[in-house]
Amino acid sequence: MNLFRILGDVSHLLAMILLLGKIWRSKSCRGISGKSQALFALVFTTRYLDLFTNFISLYNTVMKVIFLLCSYVTVYMIYWKFWKSFDSENDTFRLEFLLVPVTGLSFLENYSFTPLEILWTFSIYLESVAILPQLFMISKTGEAETITTHYLFFLGLYRALYLANWIWRYHTENFYDQIAVVSGVVQTIFYCDFFYLYVTKVLKGKKLSLPMPV
Repeated sequence: MNLFRILGDVSHLLAMILLLGKIWRSKSCRGISGKSQALFALVFTTRYLDLFTNFISLYNTVMKVIFLLCSYVTVYMIYWKFWKSFDSENDTFRLEFLLVPVTGLSFLENYSFTPLEILWTFSIYLESVAILPQLFMISKTGEAETITTHYLFFLGLYRALYLANWIWRYHTENFYDQIAVVSGVVQTIFYCDFFYLYVTKVLKGKKLSLPMPV
């Protein structure tokens, strides 16, 4: 454990709480991609299958449970409790474009050809692209609510802090996880353009808006 890892986890947790709070207070999930949230729920499910078989620390176990619960509750609120406000017309990213290559890659590039290891690898690859339906939805509608942009910012910050965590661990422990690092870099790159818009618009009190696709 190091400061970058802890701050990354806090940022990740804050992002999920912001999203849940937004849905609960507004009684609406408009502007939120249900497909992205379903992918994140799948990420946590396949990654934390060792929850009851491999105890690392109390902190690790508690965080796993919290992330699982938050992701399941978010999906429940989008597709069941507040389904009438779900913007299905704009949440149209085709998930097979992500799931098929990610599944294939997890079988080809992994550390051990065992079910749990393949599913863990699958979760790492999938997390790197799970936000794409949300970004696609924003580009399609041309704008995003402020609270949604805060959610995306802290989600992106979590990945950036984890990159710092991996650099720190490489220099202090000589530890290097190629799959996690490469996937994390890819995911962070997806957020770069959003970070720029967040700093130049949202932090100045302006609404984030994008050019509508032609």
